[in-house]
Amino acid sequence: MTDDDIIKVAGLNHWFGGGDVRKQALFDINLTLKRGSFTVLMGPSGSGKTTVLTLIGCLRAVQDGSVQLLEQEINGASEADLVALRRRLGFIFQAHNLHESLTALQNVMMGLQVHPGIPNALAQKAAGHMLGLVGLSDRVNYLPGNLSGGQKQRVAVARALVGTPAMVLADEPTAALDKDSAAEVVDLLKRMGQARGTTTLLVTHDPRILDRADRILTLEDGQIVKIEDRN
Repeated sequence: MTDDDIIKVAGLNHWFGGGDVRKQALFDINLTLKRGSFTVLMGPSGSGKTTVLTLIGCLRAVQDGSVQLLEQEINGASEADLVALRRRLGFIFQAHNLHESLTALQNVMMGLQVHPGIPNALAQKAAGHMLGLVGLSDRVNYLPGNLSGGQKQRVAVARALVGTPAMVLADEPTAALDKDSAAEVVDLLKRMGQARGTTTLLVTHDPRILDRADRILTLEDGQIVKIEDRN
């Protein structure tokens, strides 16, 4: 693993269930992601995309193989080490998962709760600045119910990025968006990643965003069947 590698996965296998119903979901996954890169993981439903994402994101235990994240081996790591790694990641999901009773500003501030000890005034300032960067400086006090789908997802992007994560893991973040909103969210992720050196791994079915990727990985039946480098 070089200094430019933020993720290195080798010989990753994964199963669900046990006994007679045990089923292998991933087969010998090998991939390396460079710092600051924007990678898209594609494949049909059930191909294992979200499983790969959750394993890399320390949200699911690695059963077999090696996953090195930020120069640390996840397989066999302690819960304390996994929590520390998760604090260095940003997560974005198809359902924006905003708290409906909180304003856009308060929702973004929640992205800083994993970093204890940040004064409230500083957290407010950082969240307001991030909302400005995603084009929502005039929506900081809006509740999610008063935001469009694209605006909600931009709040989710701001929440994921406000803590300056080393890596962003995004699971179908454009699935519920129209073409223009989807392009806006992906362009935002890529631009912010380039500015901050953040690595992005984005799971999608959406062919509209492929031209933004540095690399496209195609997963079928739990195996990587194609790797396309765009740059």
